[in-house]
Amino acid sequence: MPAKKSTRAQKAAKAKKAGEPLATYRAKRDFEITPEPSPEVQLPESDHPRFVVQEHHATALHWDFRLERDGVLPSWAVPKGIPPDPKVNHLAVQTEDHPLSYIDFAGEIPKGEYGGGTVKVWDQGWYELEKWDAREVKFTLHGERVQGRYVLIKTRGKQWLMHRMDPPQDPTREPFPSGLRPMLAKKGTLPKDDGDFGFEIAWGGRRVLIYVEGGRIEVDDADGTNVSDRYPELTRLGRAVGSTEVVLDGELVALDDNDQPQPGVPPDRQDLESDSALRRAARDHPVAVMLFDILYCDGHMTTDLPYTERRKHLEALKLSGANWQTPSFHKGDGAALVRAAGGQGLPGVVAKRLDSGYAAGKRSGDWVLVAADR
Repeated sequence: MPAKKSTRAQKAAKAKKAGEPLATYRAKRDFEITPEPSPEVQLPESDHPRFVVQEHHATALHWDFRLERDGVLPSWAVPKGIPPDPKVNHLAVQTEDHPLSYIDFAGEIPKGEYGGGTVKVWDQGWYELEKWDAREVKFTLHGERVQGRYVLIKTRGKQWLMHRMDPPQDPTREPFPSGLRPMLAKKGTLPKDDGDFGFEIAWGGRRVLIYVEGGRIEVDDADGTNVSDRYPELTRLGRAVGSTEVVLDGELVALDDNDQPQPGVPPDRQDLESDSALRRAARDHPVAVMLFDILYCDGHMTTDLPYTERRKHLEALKLSGANWQTPSFHKGDGAALVRAAGGQGLPGVVAKRLDSGYAAGKRSGDWVLVAADR
């Protein structure tokens, strides 16, 4: 391994001395191992300067933003993605220039190599340049997903800010929320008109709202306390959601030795203080979150939508992993689900009126918690 690094460093030094513009890019990669294009790979010329945004699942999820200029791709890593709203700026960290051929790259960079992880093309197109100097780059993007005027402003070193200059692309866009509280169910019996209800398993765990923005998550408990650091195993949920902005409602449950949910066992890590203790708990006694509702999705509050529509939005995210699941719901026939829940040692079911909205922070008769017989 040291010999390989020495060889790359020697090649980089020679390339820099010769004035090669992509010397740093070349020095960081072994093209016999990585599928990334070498600088020798040529790309046909275009009538307009191009851009690409690549979703990069490396050590930390981020989005790489690249603009074609003078035969290379000046590049920035944007941890939270392209800002959709002028009210919110996103950090952009300048990285080495990339070859033009990288504009179409998608694939798996091997683990252990620089930037190891999955790269996907998130958006691409062409741009109009308005200004380019050492401290400011101003342009208009014409992409498949992103259109509008943007500016990159250098703050210090390699750090820049990316700012959208136009109004939001979606004129009805609502700001990403905060401080929400979960809707609560009333205890009761099975509704007589159970054909008007959807029935879900009640897990007896710990209720949480999960905010996901730019692939990063915040986990709040039912009182609004940020408990993200208590559950490090949930951070990977941000990668699964990707660039979609959502607020999810769910229930945290402990997992047994076979990674199966333990009904009625809410995870408790309140006495753990150090990061190392929390990491050990995540490894030895992991949790899972059972997701059953969505309050916000890509610029729009969903709380006024009927329950069935919210479930469609939630299920479209296809969130299923070792530490998160989207359990199904059943329309009608609540009595059968209550019996099944009791037989499996589950606390019960929650009956949710199919046409009901989400009353954040309130206890409503539109949701009824029905205890299982044991």
